[in-house]
Amino acid sequence: MLHLVQVVKKGLLGKSVVQLLARERTDETWVLLQNGETLEIDAGSYGEGVLLVIDLNANKQVVAIKDARGWVLDLVGKFLGQGITPDFIKRETERAEQWRQSLTLQSQDLARRTVELETRREQIQALEERLKREKRLLQSMATQLKTRAKEQLNGE
Repeated sequence: MLHLVQVVKKGLLGKSVVQLLARERTDETWVLLQNGETLEIDAGSYGEGVLLVIDLNANKQVVAIKDARGWVLDLVGKFLGQGITPDFIKRETERAEQWRQSLTLQSQDLARRTVELETRREQIQALEERLKREKRLLQSMATQLKTRAKEQLNGE
């Protein structure tokens, strides 16, 4: 796991004490470490105050060390050079949350309208069926009236 560290004390025989400043999470985000934990590592020729990126295994043994200068400059170029500041990210996060809430409300409204349309469709179908029954009834009554009228004409 990657850690940002600072050399706080240069020791003998290439050993140095470094303070852990931040670590990378599994989702490629970073978290600042507030506990001030230190670690003795073989930091070679790096002097006091130098920032390093180190890769530690589960046993806190150093897997790799590199000067953090290039990494920091890359971050500045990618983010701060493009105007991506913590405030910008906060505003964009808030805007994305507002969009999410708006989409949720729109989705709920759409679902409500769909239910209303389905209810209306069912009501229209029921009305159509009732009208068909009434039409058949009226046609039957008309046929009966015609039959009676013919019978009365023939019977008179």
